[in-house]
Amino acid sequence: MTLTSSTIRRLLPCTLVVLAACAPLSPTQTEYPVGRARLALPPGAWEDLGAADEAIDVLPAPTSTMALQARAVALRGPSQELLAVLRVHTNRDNHPRDPVYWTGRCPQQEGMMVEDATRGSTVRVDCLRFKRRADGTQWLEKNDPDFAQWLDRRKIAMGKPYSYLSYRYAATGSAVVEVDALVDPRLLTPVARNNHEFLAAGWPALQWGRDLAQAVRVSTGMMDGYLAVPPFPFAVPIP
Repeated sequence: MTLTSSTIRRLLPCTLVVLAACAPLSPTQTEYPVGRARLALPPGAWEDLGAADEAIDVLPAPTSTMALQARAVALRGPSQELLAVLRVHTNRDNHPRDPVYWTGRCPQQEGMMVEDATRGSTVRVDCLRFKRRADGTQWLEKNDPDFAQWLDRRKIAMGKPYSYLSYRYAATGSAVVEVDALVDPRLLTPVARNNHEFLAAGWPALQWGRDLAQAVRVSTGMMDGYLAVPPFPFAVPIP
């Protein structure tokens, strides 16, 4: 059979799609398993901080629990300085179970950017929270004590200043993913030289948080839970 030039042109896009789907991962991309998910990190000097099995109480049965796994990673700079810490919780497996009802809220809080994609739903959680400067006195201990205690137990201390991001997704079908992050603001916000630039400086960080949230949502619908953390808006600072 002879293919005409017009037929080849029609088939070429499909061929490219198949080849792209089969292409190997970039050698600079680092992956770690966490529960049912594959945590894929953007290029950088990432360090595995370990994984741990956990469990949380869920509704409707008061004694029902869900098995989770947590894994944390850290991004190091050129001088081994700590630039970011990410901790991810996911379901430990994909085994089907009875519907789970989530009653967690996503409250507004002064000084924080909060986006509640569920609009206050009592059965689903889709909550993005971001604070540009979270290194104030005891702020993390008061607002995310579990993360603060986890960092303290492992003697992990971010340099100041740092930004805080938290994203939680949970649905009645029992899918759950939580991401906590402390990030050097230089990776999220540009240098502001005037008032206008200062007011707009938070947008790249907000978009990064939204991109992360979308990556989490996508991962819950994939059999292998592929969760690709988006690259930070700005390059690792060089001293």
